[in-house]
Amino acid sequence: MFVNIIEFPPIKRGKDEEFREWFAWSNSVYEKFNGFISRRLLKPTRGKKNYAAIVEHENEDTFMAMHTSEERQKAWKKVEPLLEGSPAPNFYNVIIAAEKKK
Repeated sequence: MFVNIIEFPPIKRGKDEEFREWFAWSNSVYEKFNGFISRRLLKPTRGKKNYAAIVEHENEDTFMAMHTSEERQKAWKKVEPLLEGSPAPNFYNVIIAAEKKK
């Protein structure tokens, strides 16, 4: 599995709800891509002030196909005016994992 952890910059004043709505909407765009597993928005609890997100894909190739797509460019144009800066992406390959059995 390939994981992208995004650290968002501050959200412009008065734009928090619009940012959350954009994130929910953009999930419906990104989940249609081959290799998509999940995407979550994280709200900080202690010390940090900015949102983060976790994106899981089958592999780096499927992630990059989504990331370089026209749909992603359109989604970015909708969120960019809400941010005070650029997101900081971090990329990882999962090498050990555990999941609770259902």
